[in-house]
Amino acid sequence: MDFEKKLNRLEEIVQKMEKGDLALEDSLKLFEEGVKLSRECHQRLNEAESKVKLLMSVGADGQPVVTDFTSEEN
Repeated sequence: MDFEKKLNRLEEIVQKMEKGDLALEDSLKLFEEGVKLSRECHQRLNEAESKVKLLMSVGADGQPVVTDFTSEEN
């Protein structure tokens, strides 16, 4: 599942849980799924931030630093 789909699912989970009409077991299952999705989204954001930092880096000579980066997506 890509980042946007995970984020949409997270929003859906939050809306369901905020209604407050779920059974305890259903709430726990959604909470567990939400935590898993949140961690995955957080990791993906960290990876994206690292790539942006790499792209924005400038050497001591003021020239852009060019570095190959490997794809982190599997």
